[in-house]
Amino acid sequence: MMAHEQPAVLDAGTRDDQDHPPAPRPRRSPRRLLLPLLVAALLAQMAVAMVTAAVAQTPTIDEPVYVGTAADYLREHRLRLNPEHPPLGKLVIATGVALADPHVDIGFRGDQGAFGRHLLYESGNDPWRLMLWARLPVIALTLLCGLVVFAFAREVAGAAAGAVALALYTFSPDLVAHGSLATLDVPAAGLTLTSVWLLWRARERPRPWPGLVGAGAAFGAAAAVKMSVLPAFPVILALAAVSVSRSGAPRGRAAVARAARGAAVVAVAAVAVVWLSYLAVDPLLRWSPGGQVPAVHGLRGLLVDLMPFPEAYRDGMRVQFGLENRPWEGFLFGRLYTGSLWYYLPAALLVKTPLGMLALWAAGAVVLLRSARLRPAAPYVLVPPAVLLLAAMQGTRDFGTRYALFVPMFLAVAAGCVLVARARWAVVAAGALVLCTAVSSVRTYPFYLPYSNEAFGGPAQTRLRLHDSNVDWGQDLGRLADRLRERYPGERVWLVYKGSGVPSYYGIDADDPRTVPVREVHGLLVVSDSAAAKARGRLAELLDSSRPIDDVGHSITVYRR
Repeated sequence: MMAHEQPAVLDAGTRDDQDHPPAPRPRRSPRRLLLPLLVAALLAQMAVAMVTAAVAQTPTIDEPVYVGTAADYLREHRLRLNPEHPPLGKLVIATGVALADPHVDIGFRGDQGAFGRHLLYESGNDPWRLMLWARLPVIALTLLCGLVVFAFAREVAGAAAGAVALALYTFSPDLVAHGSLATLDVPAAGLTLTSVWLLWRARERPRPWPGLVGAGAAFGAAAAVKMSVLPAFPVILALAAVSVSRSGAPRGRAAVARAARGAAVVAVAAVAVVWLSYLAVDPLLRWSPGGQVPAVHGLRGLLVDLMPFPEAYRDGMRVQFGLENRPWEGFLFGRLYTGSLWYYLPAALLVKTPLGMLALWAAGAVVLLRSARLRPAAPYVLVPPAVLLLAAMQGTRDFGTRYALFVPMFLAVAAGCVLVARARWAVVAAGALVLCTAVSSVRTYPFYLPYSNEAFGGPAQTRLRLHDSNVDWGQDLGRLADRLRERYPGERVWLVYKGSGVPSYYGIDADDPRTVPVREVHGLLVVSDSAAAKARGRLAELLDSSRPIDDVGHSITVYRR
């Protein structure tokens, strides 16, 4: 009997398994896929905008210097060109230059600007191809910084806040414009943001030390791209101390010691990355300045001497201070002036930021400060850009909002916080303002560099209020060549171009009208808008007696004489 009972038990177990099969794996809800798809779509449209701009634009004023220096790093491994900026940003550009594999004339003698132009136009290289490859690494880094903005806002205020922040980031005309160039402004701002985000994450971790090392390395990378981020270093150290003190249990002296250790970890990591960036170019750290390094005295000189950085870095700081002492010309709201205006950058940001974005920035900052839940994040999101903006406002070079690109990055995170207010009107208002920002940004396509918002007349009117990298940085020489060939074939052309491109390479046969008497200038007078903004003497007389007939990229105006 027992021998016949075992199969019955097995049969019962088998029937039980059939009656209750294993539960199927839960499928991912379609709603959960919406956020990743939205993030991908926002980054994709930004990538398209940046690549489109990168393909169509000729070299801006600074780009040949950085591309030439990157090529020199790759070929000669020497710290010679462009000492006023540390090497890391140019090493990023060098990854694209290496793939382009240009011919480099190592025997060329000339300054860094001449070396860059020689590389692009006189060494047998294709400048269109070389510039695109040089710009692609910066484009990629700009997109990665978008993910940091998204992650930062999501961790502070939730997934919806992350989506709003990313939307503002990807539709920012300034970030699209400068993220598509082989320059240093976006990488420096994005790495600073990354450092602060990692400090915020360290605050929430029981073991904050890996996050502190990452934050220090990120800020060191930012400082190894542009020295202009250094005023934020004390803020970074203070935030590191706060993060450590919040993540641990000690009180009293133990807490103070722990906070000091946290700040020290960040400082050591930052300094190490700066040194490594120089060692990556030349492991022997051979340094002989190609030009005269100005002497810096007083408090500035003392600070430079005390910096724990390579001599090449400190000489670069001396060069920067020397540049600050020059009598630069500025242009704001139609006024040409010598020197600087303390309110220049806030005014320029007001002109060049979409109106919906401005509203969300202000609302987000208010919510951060008033919400008890979000107030701990306020020092991380608001203090670093405030300190950097105040420092930039003391500068003497009123050349553009590119000196304040950290503002749209950090304040995008703040703007996402408006959704913490659960009221339906807040959600609807935020959505409407994001949509207005997107429409304003898309309308300026593909001319992002001269963007201004609708309150100031849009990109066609930017030249009346701002100059230089705000509107005309030499980017439309190729478009000008196409326009002259298509609309004005065979006409006499007089050209005043402000940029680093070589007009003859693009087929532009033109003379400088400033070298002959005014009465001899007949035909087409083509003038970069930055040059027109600062016109004096003979050029001003020529413009006053000419009739504008065409516009190229909202950065170059064609006149008839």
